[in-house]
Amino acid sequence: MSRIVSVWLPRWPILRALATQAKQTKETKQPTEKLIAPDRPFVLAVASAGGPRIAALNEAAEALGLAVGEPLADARAKAGFLQVRAADPAADDAALRRLTLWATRYTPTASSYDEASGADGFFLDVEGSSHLFGGEEKLVADLAARLKNNFGLPARLAVADTAGAAWAASRFHAENPCILPPQRQAEILAPLAVEALRLSSEISVTLRRLGFKTVGALLDKPRAPFAARFSESLLRRLDQALGRIDEPLIPVAPPPVYHSLRYLLEPIVAQEAVVALSSRLMQALTHVLARDDVGARGLKLSLYRVDGAVKTLDIALTLPTRSVAHVTRLIALKLDAAAAIDDAGFGFEAIGLAVTRAEPMPARQTELTAAGLTDRAERCAALVDKLQQRLGLHSVRRFEPVASHIPERAEVLAAVDGATLQVLPPEGTGVAAADLRARPLLLLPHAEPAEEVMALVPEGPPRRFRWRGVTYEIEHSEGPERIASEWWHAPPSAAHSRASGNPDRFCEGEERQALTRDYYLVEDLSGHRFWLFREGLYGRETTAAHWFVHGLFA
Repeated sequence: MSRIVSVWLPRWPILRALATQAKQTKETKQPTEKLIAPDRPFVLAVASAGGPRIAALNEAAEALGLAVGEPLADARAKAGFLQVRAADPAADDAALRRLTLWATRYTPTASSYDEASGADGFFLDVEGSSHLFGGEEKLVADLAARLKNNFGLPARLAVADTAGAAWAASRFHAENPCILPPQRQAEILAPLAVEALRLSSEISVTLRRLGFKTVGALLDKPRAPFAARFSESLLRRLDQALGRIDEPLIPVAPPPVYHSLRYLLEPIVAQEAVVALSSRLMQALTHVLARDDVGARGLKLSLYRVDGAVKTLDIALTLPTRSVAHVTRLIALKLDAAAAIDDAGFGFEAIGLAVTRAEPMPARQTELTAAGLTDRAERCAALVDKLQQRLGLHSVRRFEPVASHIPERAEVLAAVDGATLQVLPPEGTGVAAADLRARPLLLLPHAEPAEEVMALVPEGPPRRFRWRGVTYEIEHSEGPERIASEWWHAPPSAAHSRASGNPDRFCEGEERQALTRDYYLVEDLSGHRFWLFREGLYGRETTAAHWFVHGLFA
């Protein structure tokens, strides 16, 4: 069972245009003659095939007999002086979405009207949250007062078991706000006009011609004739309003798995206060997370400003956690990086913390040997989380090994995930001898040719080389480490050149990557250490020595 609040904003496009004008006037002083006078006839027009038509109008224009859909030329003839502005449906929808996000301060499940319901309101599912405000009456009273005082939006509100019944009562019921008793949809809807079922204008006109003017006239009639004559939307809308079938509502933001919200008696602006309250909210969430044996992998901090704006900060974690201290540190880092407090306006009147993603986190033994592995993974995850909050979610990556002996192919950069950290080897574990091979701290993106290389014998270590315009005299060298080619990756032309016994052709262009490499670790007279390789087996794969610098050691 649900309890749905329908918030209808009459003349929403008109009020949004006036609010935008007031904001722009405050920021940039516009000439008075260019401003819209709210008490005079004013319409918003949209282009159409037969010329501009009225999309919305204020009360003064409606009092002159103008109507939505009327050609603008006819409206000018009726009204004489008429203020006209171009309608902006995209801006209306964006502003309504921001307002719906603000309404999540009452419930995490807030949904915009669908196309059939009109782009002038939203739904709130307050089942399970109305008691936080002292009941549905106090919740809708607080909502109506804030819409009026904070945004200048007079609203009509209704509460019912279904979205269809709430929508109908908010528009056609005499009371405002209207709170329908549970399980009384049919009784309340019966005297309302058939338009209360959110039907198309064609269906409504046809029903009235047939004598069906109210919803009650449809309730006890056989369904087969209606199904045969009308589209399925008629019976579907009737059943949705009565609660016979479900009407799915699409939330404006994904509903959280767990949610904690704190309303403040006085607005706050200090970052320290926001962090302290966030810590308390996380502490409250910890109990339910432990109860369900889960941990938070994703969090969302919502800061509700006094003027109605909402600031949201998403926090992703590498491993599921219930640590209040860790989450608090991440929130502080995120606030520093996002500079959200710098745009606090007159302060934040409510703060919400939601778990948007939860994963199993069963209880574990912390005193056995296996616990050390888990603790190490958690420490690594905490470090990754801190770096991600400072540098960005996609700025922290790790090297993932690849089954290849070729150095530039042996690793790739990949995102850090919890599964990788869970399989870290325990501290103090021995490393295989094959993993002790010297590898440079800096591997160049592409091996760079070394010039004027001198060696005592063609297959011996280098004694001197020139790289990037500087000549280096080598004092010590280690090697060679021979890395054979990956013949299964060799291009067809390279394989053909080998078979034909033409090694010179095999050494040209990109085919050089298929030659055998002899790597040397060398140190010059100044202590600089380089990783060089000679490409090609002398006399077998090449007739000349080609040397390359591939990396630098510390």
